[in-house]
Amino acid sequence: MNNKATISKVWSRCYTLTQAELHNENMTRTIKAILFDLGDTLLDFGEVNLRALFNQGARGAYDYLLKLGHPLPPFARYHSRHLRAVHWNVLKSAIVRREFNTLHVMTRLCRRMGLSLDSKQLLELCWLWYEPLSRRAVVEPGLQDMLQGFINDGLQIALTSNTFVPGEVLDRHLESEKLLDFFPVRVYSCQVGFRKPDPRIFMEALNRLGLQAREAIFVGDSPKSDIRGANRVEMISVLRDRTGRYAQLRYRPTHRIRSILELSSIIAQYDGNNQTPSPGAKE
Repeated sequence: MNNKATISKVWSRCYTLTQAELHNENMTRTIKAILFDLGDTLLDFGEVNLRALFNQGARGAYDYLLKLGHPLPPFARYHSRHLRAVHWNVLKSAIVRREFNTLHVMTRLCRRMGLSLDSKQLLELCWLWYEPLSRRAVVEPGLQDMLQGFINDGLQIALTSNTFVPGEVLDRHLESEKLLDFFPVRVYSCQVGFRKPDPRIFMEALNRLGLQAREAIFVGDSPKSDIRGANRVEMISVLRDRTGRYAQLRYRPTHRIRSILELSSIIAQYDGNNQTPSPGAKE
């Protein structure tokens, strides 16, 4: 065996030991809270046609404004104006690395169109844009029972989501799915201004819970945003890979699940939660 191959083998062995040691150290933690992502973690949307959903949202919002008696331009012009606004704000958000809130975008657009809406009407308008997507959401059977079980066991539950949809609109959706009351702490990127994997959004949720990162688990479906960010702040990370599409990962989760209901068995692995740890973490 040449020197290069020998060095590679040694480093591989060291890495394996380090991973095993890290796993053993993790399993002694006491888990006090679980933080969840929203889309495709708690709510399954699956594959969606964004253009079709945008068109449906535009039509619902346009018809609502007509019913309120507001003078409007032709639908095609209304649609294109809003599409340009969304594209511009998404681009700007990526450049400045700050999240935007569509409530503010809608407020500006209505003002420019000479439309006078109160705060309740503006939120209803935002809901109508979002409502076609909400109809695609599926809650895995047994989710509510699992969440209630966590709460009964003394665990805190929180939500941390990257979204430009107003928090009030997402709260309305969660309430319709009978999930809102499980999450007294909800951190939306459009309200705090920064997105995962920025450590600040994780720390904001932890601060509201009054906990340290080592006392919490984060569950999400995005390796780049959820797993990378949770690992940065040294939380235990759980990747929900519902379809098994992430075979090779740059950002490695502590655990990997397909069904959200598998989370109960992961919590039970931790010594600090008065359970017997499993022989190894699931990957």
